[in-house]
Amino acid sequence: MGGIAPVKTILETIRSPQDLSRLTDEQLERLAAEIRQFLIDNVSRTGGHLGPNLGVVELTLAIHRVFDSPRDSVIFDTGHQSYIHKLVTGRQDFSTLRKQGGLAGYPERAESIHDIVESSHASSSLSWADGISKARVLSGEDDRFVVAVIGDGALTGGMAWEALNNIAADKDRRVVIVVNDNGRSYAPTVGGLADQLDRLRRGFLDKLRTHRVYEKAMDGTKQRLQHGGPVSKMVYRSLHAAKKGAKDFWAPQGLFEDLGMKYIGPVDGHDQRSMEEALQDAKNYGGPVIVHALTEKGRGYAPARADENDQFHAVGVIDPETGEPVSRGSARSWTSVFEEEITAIADERPDVVALTGAMLIPVGLRSFAEKHPDRVFDVGIAEQHAVASAAGLAYGGLHPVVALYATFLNRAFDQLLMDVALHRAGVTLVLDRAGVTGPDGPSHHGVWDLSLLQIVPGMRIAAPRDSTRLREELREAVAVDDAPTVVRFSKGSVNGEIDALERLEDGVEVLHGQRNEDGAYSNDVLIVSVGTMGELSLDVARRLADQGITSTVVDPRWVLPVPESVVSLAARHRIVVCVEDGVKAGGVGSRIRQTMREAGVDTALNEVGLPVEFLSHGSRAEVLDRVGVTSTQVAQDTVAQVLGTKVPFARPLPGEDLPTGEIPSFPQSRDA
Repeated sequence: MGGIAPVKTILETIRSPQDLSRLTDEQLERLAAEIRQFLIDNVSRTGGHLGPNLGVVELTLAIHRVFDSPRDSVIFDTGHQSYIHKLVTGRQDFSTLRKQGGLAGYPERAESIHDIVESSHASSSLSWADGISKARVLSGEDDRFVVAVIGDGALTGGMAWEALNNIAADKDRRVVIVVNDNGRSYAPTVGGLADQLDRLRRGFLDKLRTHRVYEKAMDGTKQRLQHGGPVSKMVYRSLHAAKKGAKDFWAPQGLFEDLGMKYIGPVDGHDQRSMEEALQDAKNYGGPVIVHALTEKGRGYAPARADENDQFHAVGVIDPETGEPVSRGSARSWTSVFEEEITAIADERPDVVALTGAMLIPVGLRSFAEKHPDRVFDVGIAEQHAVASAAGLAYGGLHPVVALYATFLNRAFDQLLMDVALHRAGVTLVLDRAGVTGPDGPSHHGVWDLSLLQIVPGMRIAAPRDSTRLREELREAVAVDDAPTVVRFSKGSVNGEIDALERLEDGVEVLHGQRNEDGAYSNDVLIVSVGTMGELSLDVARRLADQGITSTVVDPRWVLPVPESVVSLAARHRIVVCVEDGVKAGGVGSRIRQTMREAGVDTALNEVGLPVEFLSHGSRAEVLDRVGVTSTQVAQDTVAQVLGTKVPFARPLPGEDLPTGEIPSFPQSRDA
């Protein structure tokens, strides 16, 4: 006889958003509790964005009960708070969350028709909502709604307000903007917007005013009084002023209403019934509406609520009972080394100031801010503003250090080019999480910077290989006052120290190699190691030696401009291999090859780096292995190039013929 089958939880019975419609209020309350426990149990095993998701449980359930996804489009700004959305749209296997081949940590179209925006960069959701809603109108589907969930932190980004300006101009589009207001982005939200929202949180708003019946009644009264005699018009002006004053007294909502947006709230984002009523009111209104929901990051999980830094915004593997990390690595992080050194520099130089975009703690500026609070500026999620403001600070005689995740530099490229570089401003950008970052996926890998920065006139880029070089190169960067400088480093634990055999006159360091009889490094292969690729490059050299191939390994330290000694060394080797953790197209290897050609050096060069692709999530090692950036693969390719069986061919030894390896044939162009 078989045992009694375990009773299913309510969550296990939910396979699509439509399943939510049959639940009673009591069942919804139980479901919310089950979801929170599910998140704590599962995310504690895999790591991920725990705090933000605990805060949007009822809010997400309400959206999916009031609106009809996927017919109605639901968009999550940044998407790190979409775990509940995944659960109610049929994705309840979280065992491989953010692991290679498993569930993505952000919305992903390949997973579900309910997912729309995959990019995890903040403040873009309202532009998506604007575009989708316009498309609905033009295609005759204007009865379909677009719901955008945006955090109060993301509203510090200027792009959100550009979109609001356009959405508000069209009164007939069915756009519902849910402001998930927990007073935080990563850390507490800063700036004037945060102050305004704080006032709104304390306000009171009669939701009846936003109902269509109310609007029609007000419009009717307005028309009668405005088209009456002088007395009627005077009465209208008096009543309108009184109404506006009362509204602003009880709920200072001018922030949104001055744009022409209908506002509902504040609403308790953890009260299921209130959230559904507010969303239903917004739906009935029929035009653009903002629903202001007050939530708590980390709701229902004491360790998260007690964490003042970020309320478990993102966690690794933790003990679900205590919230403590299961293991603490002994190695220091790149960020902590930067934090220590920039604070020391700030102590020595009162002209050094720092800026960041809502990432004070993650990018290592907390110690600096604690010691010199008037010299650190958190500008919110506004990278464009941060970089342009830095140009102004430099003009004012200071040396600004802008600390960002490398992937977010993309957003401020125009300001770097036109406000900083064009004006030869002494601004240092510190790019944390450069290269392959791992589980957060395509939009968080910091792989674009080396290519983007190559085209900025006057740019100087440092790529330290270990903590000693990070300290040195950071100090060298802030000493430059007539051009932009960049210091980039990886995510996670800093590499072990790699001592150099010697430092050449222009700062290039030789990590491996032997001088010949005339005192020069002249071997088969010159390996140019960029930043954190030092250990891999040395391993390649060892593997080449096992095959009887000699090599020299150098770390340029400053990869732009290309050091003269790298070009001179290239001329004395049979082939150059440049190893970097950015995209190959337009990267460091490409720039070295161009500089060699300009100097008349025709040594072949092989760029080893990342393909021009959006790389899916996985650990750093898994991603690099997937694209062939491993010491085994690089060594195999280099041996083949030295032997002349794979392009680019190494220069032949004296007395040898040119390589005769097979050259692949290419189909003729259709236009030929």
